[in-house]
Amino acid sequence: MRRVLLVSVVGLVASCLAQTADNAGAFFIWTDSVSIMALAIAVVACALAQGNAINKAVEGIARQPEAAGKIQPLLLVGLGFIESLAIYVLVVALILIFANPAASHFLR
Repeated sequence: MRRVLLVSVVGLVASCLAQTADNAGAFFIWTDSVSIMALAIAVVACALAQGNAINKAVEGIARQPEAAGKIQPLLLVGLGFIESLAIYVLVVALILIFANPAASHFLR
């Protein structure tokens, strides 16, 4: 939760810097920094979530081996959803870095 708050504060500062055209370089630096931090946080969170999901699935299969056929497909679907979150953050970060909608304001 603290990390999300930190990213929100940094994003707020970046948007405040974006209000003036004199700070064009600072805007792009902050945008890139926020994108990279968000991606790092998402990757770490997804890795921890996937590790926890695999741990619980293996524990469940160890307790009831006959339930492995039901647990494994659900695990794979869950891992796909978890991984999609990191991919969504990557897409948003790439949009902010390379095709930032606010960049046209500074490139006039």
